[in-house]
Amino acid sequence: MIREPSDSQAINRHIGTRIRTHRKNMGMTIQTLADKIFKSRATVSKYETGEISLDMVTLFNVASALQVTPNQLIDYRVNTQSETGLRASAMKTFHNASQLYFYFYDGRYNRLKDGVINILPEKEGNQHTATLTISVVTRDGKSSEIYYLGSVTYSDRLIRFSFINQYNTLEECLLYIFNPLELRDSTYGMLCGISSADMRPCAFKCLVTLTSQQYSDGLKEQLRLTRDELKESKKLNMLVIDNVL
Repeated sequence: MIREPSDSQAINRHIGTRIRTHRKNMGMTIQTLADKIFKSRATVSKYETGEISLDMVTLFNVASALQVTPNQLIDYRVNTQSETGLRASAMKTFHNASQLYFYFYDGRYNRLKDGVINILPEKEGNQHTATLTISVVTRDGKSSEIYYLGSVTYSDRLIRFSFINQYNTLEECLLYIFNPLELRDSTYGMLCGISSADMRPCAFKCLVTLTSQQYSDGLKEQLRLTRDELKESKKLNMLVIDNVL
């Protein structure tokens, strides 16, 4: 099947964005990456903007230089007509979604952060490979992405995500979604792990959705811990987030 040029351009831009994100996370300049893969600075710059495509050998060389797997650069999903039709005819749930969005408010920096979870086709038993990208959200856009690699395990009662920061392997994130077969667009959850800022255990109330949400003060307030939640946590001596909206 021959795809439209727009698909190829979108794929190139997606791979380019992934390359730029990993390069910046490593503190690597375009020239340094160019030297590592024996290409010119101008060529690498065009890779990152999606102006030119990478051949297979170059893709593997770039992944090696950035210390990631090739799949972490090419995790782009193309919607074919049959896939689109299938989505239209099937009810989308957390259990069959290939991409999820989540949001949390980081009170340490007074910032809203969002993330995208991509569930990849690779599967071992009931466990899939998954990636997580977290960004800081501001009214002017997004910045400082952090990339995680991990797995997702499914059951009828819950979905368990486990991620490790690709540039700080001591930082692990855990996320659970309960009753994933229910037909709903969003649910509350708790993101738990080790803070990369001060290397202390931490947990954030988060919102997980099937569709992308717009930045708003209302979303920010929705992600703050309420007085009732804090009161209940004090009573139980543990933090519990109700996943019912």
